[in-house]
Amino acid sequence: MNLLILKQLAILSAFAGAILGFITVIPYVSAFSFFTLILFLSAFVIIYLKKNDLIGILSIREGCIFGALIGFVSFIAFAIIYTPISMLLGWLIPSYTQGFLRFFLAGGIGSTIVMLMLIVFMAGISALFNGFTGLVTAYVYELISGIKKGNDENTTVDFEIK
Repeated sequence: MNLLILKQLAILSAFAGAILGFITVIPYVSAFSFFTLILFLSAFVIIYLKKNDLIGILSIREGCIFGALIGFVSFIAFAIIYTPISMLLGWLIPSYTQGFLRFFLAGGIGSTIVMLMLIVFMAGISALFNGFTGLVTAYVYELISGIKKGNDENTTVDFEIK
């Protein structure tokens, strides 16, 4: 597996997770953006990378690994952005229903540890679902193009130098 591609995936998924963290604060689109983060973000990132020729032929295994990486990193970035904003809005606006997170820090260090464990657990769930979505995306690309990645890794080109 190419380290450059993994770095690109991590940076792009962290950026997408941070943007979805900002968008999820908006009450009417929060459910849509959260489910996009949990279920479908890897498909969007892989399609974006394929469209811009940043990755070459994907095997189904690589699609699953890339999807899991995208899911985990994007949820961690999402939590880093969303949690403080939601807590701040919960303290400033008492009727802000998503500001329930303000109670975690009010309870002390135990509540903070529970919240961190919840974030890591949800990042694992996001990695699981996005891994499956990445697998399906790589499989669909394989069906559409009709090109399978061979077993010999040295004969395929994963990126293009310009």
